[in-house]
Amino acid sequence: MNDLFSINSPVVSGTLLLLILLSIATWSIAFYKLKRQLQDKKRNREFQQSFWAASDWQQAAQHAAHGVGDVTTLAQAGFAELKAFNSERHDLMHTGAPQEVLERQMRQQVQNIQRYHERGLAELATIGATAPFVGLFGTVWGIMHALQEIGASGSASLDVVAGPIGEALIATAIGIATALPAVLAYNYFLRGLKVRITELENFAHDFVRLALKHNFKG
Repeated sequence: MNDLFSINSPVVSGTLLLLILLSIATWSIAFYKLKRQLQDKKRNREFQQSFWAASDWQQAAQHAAHGVGDVTTLAQAGFAELKAFNSERHDLMHTGAPQEVLERQMRQQVQNIQRYHERGLAELATIGATAPFVGLFGTVWGIMHALQEIGASGSASLDVVAGPIGEALIATAIGIATALPAVLAYNYFLRGLKVRITELENFAHDFVRLALKHNFKG
């Protein structure tokens, strides 16, 4: 680690430090989101098993009231909307046909869940896009600094030139090494989010169908 900051240029050393911090941020976000993703998959699977195994609509509502997870949150929003409609509220939010009101509420809840799980994706995309350029900046600055020292020394032998330039190229290597995990993590979690949203939309569709069958009683 000390060798990385042995380059006689504070700009290059600062660039390397920034890349290391970006790498730490990438892995922290990736591990956190991976942990949450595994937890959510388990919770959603358990809730859907209990929900669809319910003997009647009221039992399904009880499962939703005590469950956790994204699908549970969606079901809770649906049952809350059904209760609000059955209480005969006369406000603008509940104006319209019951199916339209319920579909709107479920759609908004899916969008809220999507926005929640998009946290961290923008940071991963930014790191993946900018890290190589940060490393390239450090390399260019290091080479410029090295050439200035070589010119001042008046010696251009291979051993004099190769050392400083080789050290400057480390910044580009670290920049690429920082960007690759960020890009891979971004694509992985984005794909997982799309699959999750599709599952939520399918559940919302089935929920509205069941609510219609039960005459929107909650």
